[in-house]
Amino acid sequence: MSAILVAQADDSVQSHEQQETHQTLEQGGESQSDHEGGTSEGHHSKKPAGWSVIPFVLLLLMIATGPLFYPHFWHKSYPVISIILAFIVCTYYLFYLNNYHSPVHSTAEYIQFIALLTGLFVASGGILIVVDKEAKPRTNVIILAIGAVIANIIGTTGASMLLIRPFIRLNSNRIKPYHIVFFIFIVSNVGGSLTPIGDPPLFLGFLKGIPFEWTLIHNFVPWVIACIILITFFYFYDIRNKADYAKMRGEEDEIKAPTGQVSLKGRRNFIWLAIVVGAVFLDPNVFDWVPGIIYEGQKFSYIREIIMLLAALGSYQFSDLQAIQGNEFSFEPIREVAFLFIGIFFTMMPALELVSQFAQSPEGEKLIRPSTLYWGTGVLSGFLDNAPTYVNFLTASMASVGADVNKIQEVIAFANNEYRESLLSLMAISLGAVFFGAFTYIGNGPNFMVKSIAEQVGIKMPSFFSYIVKYSIPILLPMLIIIWLIFFMGH
Repeated sequence: MSAILVAQADDSVQSHEQQETHQTLEQGGESQSDHEGGTSEGHHSKKPAGWSVIPFVLLLLMIATGPLFYPHFWHKSYPVISIILAFIVCTYYLFYLNNYHSPVHSTAEYIQFIALLTGLFVASGGILIVVDKEAKPRTNVIILAIGAVIANIIGTTGASMLLIRPFIRLNSNRIKPYHIVFFIFIVSNVGGSLTPIGDPPLFLGFLKGIPFEWTLIHNFVPWVIACIILITFFYFYDIRNKADYAKMRGEEDEIKAPTGQVSLKGRRNFIWLAIVVGAVFLDPNVFDWVPGIIYEGQKFSYIREIIMLLAALGSYQFSDLQAIQGNEFSFEPIREVAFLFIGIFFTMMPALELVSQFAQSPEGEKLIRPSTLYWGTGVLSGFLDNAPTYVNFLTASMASVGADVNKIQEVIAFANNEYRESLLSLMAISLGAVFFGAFTYIGNGPNFMVKSIAEQVGIKMPSFFSYIVKYSIPILLPMLIIIWLIFFMGH
């Protein structure tokens, strides 16, 4: 044990000396890579300007206002708009900043993101669950609670895609937007807090070295409290909602008494779903035998993504036709997510980098405490993708206590509270990334897909701002404050 501590101390000293050398180079003149106008070991010579976040802000504003004020133009043009804004930022990075590192990493992260979502979306689309019960608040509560649990087994995306259609069908004669919003809150986000499989940020932490069981042990109590609060809110909303015995599209229909049975078609698609979830673990940075594309000393996965996409293709080709038709399956939700998140992943590069630079500066390090990590990670996770936000804040938090996120032993020590307040800091980052991902439609990948599926069957979902004002602020925010008061306020 003493040898390990000595080794860690030596690493910390070396890291500190390297930081001082780097600072000296910056103050004394240009490094060789700066002089050549290139990069060295992935560190670029120029920093993005403040104005470079404009394309990201513009994209967010158009996502918020397009469906409300210019829907025809938006639905026709959003793929082109998203790609153009992404192209502008990438061009700025490649040809002005001479930064190839960030676009390459964003490309890899986007491919990983969309491959996983596509695999889970298509595989679950061939599974038809019919809950032939009366749509009572108690039944809905049970479905949401089950969704919160299985989100930790097949991920928030898998659980969302598996349950959203049966949830909508069950409530077809009384469906309201709040049903979908609470589903996003509980199943698509908060539910997946207990395992690295549950939500992408936690999986990235696992790949960095955080023990698999860490989230279950330390996030369990906050998970229970958050789920109880949100389900209670939902119950009081739902108990006032009386059934409307006319079909959603306004056609009268004879109401049959429910049989109380739950039926399932497309069981073979669970195999494809398992293949997608299992492929998640095939990371070349964890297993040396998994091939990868090496860039700047890091291996980027491609076998995993190929398996996921092939599983999506196989599940669609061999799906039960009745299940596909019963789910009214279409590729439009995943198409919308794919195009919009191209823009989000690339236009948010300057915003993430500027935040990371400040967090790792002397001024930023003074602010790094569990409370500020919870709110900082959380707020940005609500408006940026929560996975890279998690990594940035984990990196900054570890750097503030002399630890290196790229050294697995130091990550383990950080998770085991061997640094100042490191356990609480990691809890704050983890809960902030997962819980706040529900704050907007773009905080987490499943949010947009659930919204798109709901709109496909005729549910009028709230706009971007309406979602925040009518639901996130009055319902989600109080829960977030309670979690902060219980676990982080005193620190």
